[in-house]
Amino acid sequence: MDSGVTNRHHLELMSKVKENARDLSSDEKQKLLRYVGTDKKCFVITAETEKRIIKQWVKEHSDLSQPEFMELLDSLYQGASINEISIAGRLLRSLPNLKKNVKPECVDLWLNRLHGWSEVDSLCQSNFSSAEFLANWKRWKRLLTKLASDANVNKRRASLVLLTKSVRDSDDPRLTDLAFVNIDRLKSERDILITKAVSWLLRDLARHNRARVERYLKENEETLPKIAVRETRMKISTGRKSPRRAKNSK
Repeated sequence: MDSGVTNRHHLELMSKVKENARDLSSDEKQKLLRYVGTDKKCFVITAETEKRIIKQWVKEHSDLSQPEFMELLDSLYQGASINEISIAGRLLRSLPNLKKNVKPECVDLWLNRLHGWSEVDSLCQSNFSSAEFLANWKRWKRLLTKLASDANVNKRRASLVLLTKSVRDSDDPRLTDLAFVNIDRLKSERDILITKAVSWLLRDLARHNRARVERYLKENEETLPKIAVRETRMKISTGRKSPRRAKNSK
């Protein structure tokens, strides 16, 4: 078992992961880790296998309390593998009644351990709804603003990705205005962790704020990442972020 891990739920989940992991060559594993951008080890299992493990575990632990849930998440986010990070994100999605009590400050602490787009997005993508943000807006706004100025590029990415679902699902001006503030703060960065997230958030903003996004692109075309301008305009005009390739094209 993982050295230093004492949480029994954590150990149980990782035992299932290891039972289902498959071997890759050293080169294949390094290629995978470079792709997801992690600095952690990886047990190679399919997404469907991981979902099945989580679904069964949740079914068997329907009486999990809020303190137990938080202790498990804290333990997983201290894990040495990308799998523990991914499992934590899936648990947040699978247990919404427990997740709704997660405080913004906890997200900030968990982000200290995350590295690369896959780990950041497993926590930040679609796990927190607009209703959850707005129900505790003062604290969430404080966190989202703080993250956009953090020295850690992974946290700066989180300041954008956390908002994607909310602005896609809601036209509340508090969410929209903060999204544009964070984009404006980060638009000149050229790290791919940021440029892709800026593009993503602009595309989702266009669902309820098309005219404002078009105006923002026009006014900031020279300072925004080129990929963000290109993909957002493509999304607005075609509904896709990039042209659809011909069937036989290479």
